Amino acid sequence: MLFKLALRNIFRQKVRTAMTLAAIIFGVAGLILSGGFVQDIFVQLGEAIIHSQTGHVQVFRKDFLEKGTRQPDRYLIDKPEAVADLIKAQPGVDEVAARLSFAGLLNNGKRDLPIIGEGVEPDKESRLGTYLSITAGRQLTDDASFGMTIGQGVAHSLGVKPGDSVILVMNTTDGALNTLDFEIVGVFQSFSKDFDARAVRITLGAARELMATAGANLLVVTLNRTEDTETSQEAITGSLPPELDSRNWRQLSDFYDKTLQLYDRQFGVLQLIILFMVVLSVANTVNMSAFERLGEFGTLQALGNTRRQVFRLILLENALLGLIGATLGVLAGIALALTISAIGIPMPPPPNANVGYTAFIRVDAATVAIAFLIGVAAAALAAIFPANRVASTPVVDALRQSN
Repeated sequence: MLFKLALRNIFRQKVRTAMTLAAIIFGVAGLILSGGFVQDIFVQLGEAIIHSQTGHVQVFRKDFLEKGTRQPDRYLIDKPEAVADLIKAQPGVDEVAARLSFAGLLNNGKRDLPIIGEGVEPDKESRLGTYLSITAGRQLTDDASFGMTIGQGVAHSLGVKPGDSVILVMNTTDGALNTLDFEIVGVFQSFSKDFDARAVRITLGAARELMATAGANLLVVTLNRTEDTETSQEAITGSLPPELDSRNWRQLSDFYDKTLQLYDRQFGVLQLIILFMVVLSVANTVNMSAFERLGEFGTLQALGNTRRQVFRLILLENALLGLIGATLGVLAGIALALTISAIGIPMPPPPNANVGYTAFIRVDAATVAIAFLIGVAAAALAAIFPANRVASTPVVDALRQSN
């Protein structure tokens, strides 16, 4: 009977009910849209890192990350092909590409530029580096033995373009000086300005010839699904020889985790703000309604209903309003998210990047559930104070309001 009475009371005051529902719907839909936008940032930033630089998992000799960046020749995997075969046998692995790191000088005939470089397997890297865009020329290919792709910053610093010849000067693993002539075949742009300002890529065979080695510093693993990263990394690590180690893309990218923490905090504050706004909006409507219906509640108590029953009635009315409003808000939020995602949101480059992107609103189950619960909770919380005030009003004073 209490439930039926609460439901009838909701639809009796149509204008105030509509105002309350509008506040709840707006808040819930806003949470879904903002949460979906943040989730899209996380996904797109992660995929950009994976498919422009790190891959899903990297395998290397122990201490390479801490000490090997300055002396990569001292941390070589001796038989990378054999290790790659072990990794390929693990579930979820799509492809394994070898990289050989080096540092040297790039000369265009007029000036030198210190660079960091990688010898890569071009065809595999083109499949991995889907977020690495070629702004001039073409991708490096396996048959371009002495071709080179360079970052935009390198091209700008040296004033070179596709078709120009450059000389790469570097040391072999034995410390001897070695040089090779290369033709620039393309200029690339990644999500990182710092990387593009110093990075060049040549074929793995050319890098091995320059360094006089048959080894590799890194084995970059791509998986069928990003969600399986941790599980696949465990399987890969278990198959490796004891002198090798592995890291996944999140462990390799401190920037991603810091960005994740920043946006998580911002979204948490946004959730509190929306909850506060909804509570205030609903509380205002509930206060007005409770004051106008004070005589009605006095009559209920005069007919034998207890104060607790009156309190529960008001609380149930608003909980039902919250349930209805949150449901409508979820439907509205999902519909808006799908509509906006079909159009896309053009975004400027993120910090430390020079590539813009198109953002979407992702419908995330956890975000939708949290938004729904906040909508219901806000309506229920807003009713506690007015319900308590009405229930504690003496019956005589309450009945006097009906006159």
